[in-house]
Amino acid sequence: MSLLGALIRKGAQLGSLAEQPRLSPSDLQLRQLLVLLQKAKHTAFGRYHDFSGALLSGDPLRTYRQQVPATDYHGIYDRWWSRAHLSDEPDVCWPGVIPYYALSSGTSQAASKYIPVTEDMLRGMKRGSRRLFFDITKFGLAARQFTTQMLMVGSCTLPKREGLHWYGDLSGIIGLNRPLWIERYYRPGRHITDLPEWSERIERIAEEAPTWDIGFAVSNPMWMQMIMERIIEKYRLRHIHELWPNFEVFVHGGVFFEPYRPVFEQMLGRPVQYVDSYMASEGFFSYQNRPETRSMRLLTDCGVYFEYVPFTDRNFDENGDLRTPYPESLSLDEVVEGVPYATLISTNAGAWRYLLGDTVQFTDLERCEFKLTGRTKQFLSVCGEHLSVDNLNAAVQQVDRALNAGVREFTVSGVREGSFWAHQWYVSLENPEVTAEAFTKAIDRELCRLNDDYAVERIYALRDVRVQLLPNETFMGWLESRGKMNGQAKIPRVMKGAQWDDFNAFVAQAGIVS
Repeated sequence: MSLLGALIRKGAQLGSLAEQPRLSPSDLQLRQLLVLLQKAKHTAFGRYHDFSGALLSGDPLRTYRQQVPATDYHGIYDRWWSRAHLSDEPDVCWPGVIPYYALSSGTSQAASKYIPVTEDMLRGMKRGSRRLFFDITKFGLAARQFTTQMLMVGSCTLPKREGLHWYGDLSGIIGLNRPLWIERYYRPGRHITDLPEWSERIERIAEEAPTWDIGFAVSNPMWMQMIMERIIEKYRLRHIHELWPNFEVFVHGGVFFEPYRPVFEQMLGRPVQYVDSYMASEGFFSYQNRPETRSMRLLTDCGVYFEYVPFTDRNFDENGDLRTPYPESLSLDEVVEGVPYATLISTNAGAWRYLLGDTVQFTDLERCEFKLTGRTKQFLSVCGEHLSVDNLNAAVQQVDRALNAGVREFTVSGVREGSFWAHQWYVSLENPEVTAEAFTKAIDRELCRLNDDYAVERIYALRDVRVQLLPNETFMGWLESRGKMNGQAKIPRVMKGAQWDDFNAFVAQAGIVS
């Protein structure tokens, strides 16, 4: 088996070298945009916005930005995607009939979103996934590791039929289109992933877990944690390595991992390698391709063209919406390290200058690496405190470490206190000895240290910080009540408006008091 592992590892190493782009990232991105415009120029969207004219102009990128407005989901769905979705009209924003629609987890808004998924998009995602597998060879794994099995935890692989298309969670759609080469190593198998209920899938995974030799896992951290907890409980283990001694690599995405790390690592017998990835219902955008950093390398030639809008008051209003459909936007060769940007994407699934909703900061332009810092709508600034999700995650991580609190989930919102403001936190903790008062003092102190604007507003307009401790089951129950118990489910770190009212109503209905 070590010989086979050595052969697989060597093949992956050669694959990593072969996949190295020959052009610069910015040149690849420009070529990617031209390919997208060329392929979609005869669609309804392409004709309306004169893609052919943009391609024939002396400056296709500039013309494209002038002719196509930036938009969010509702802007493009209401006018364009709905035609393809509701009546299976072909050639609306991408050639042909859209075969799949991914249901978004809907963190920013309560309603599910229907995101088009095309065969071209799936091919681009497979290309990115292949590169990720090849680049795992950079993490110093032993040859035998490449003969172990891979646990891939996602949503139900039985999407629902509607007209000429199917719809379901993206991870389930990907499960239906998994490359043949991975089937030998993939677990848990369609007989489990086809089950519609998450609780039943977790139980079946736990039942079969002793027969598997898991070396890699790919999952949302929350769901991998729940699976390991159930396995450890079922077999009365001290840690997961008693059952899976070769478990070495965890590829995660969907949420910031650090708040999960302390509880996650309590279930391990030894350290594992963590590999961050960035996948959304709209596509696969990047992954961590070397162990020296937690930043991720952008996939510049896998079917997505990226633009970056400085995340400033000039471009975004207080709700995180674009102030104008023609904002200041930068291409990859124009961005600056350390500056927060919102991302616009144009894709091979028919998204055009689409506001993804995530904010990023580039950390190494030469390597084309960046980190996620939050969401355009998940920032907290009710009175000028300007807290990003990155600030909140960093503060919680530090407090968790200092108090040994075992933070499982948290969310926060700004609430009115007369003519002033307060921050209301809901937090679930593993350690019953940590009180709400202790957590409040620690999180307030840490945010003052991290963010000068927050420290100033704590003197003037932000008069109170309150923390209410909740059982973790309350957070999970709220997700379930919204129909979001799936592989992409996540708790919004900042809640506003109707979403915040809905969460508070659920907490009240559960009879939980401070």
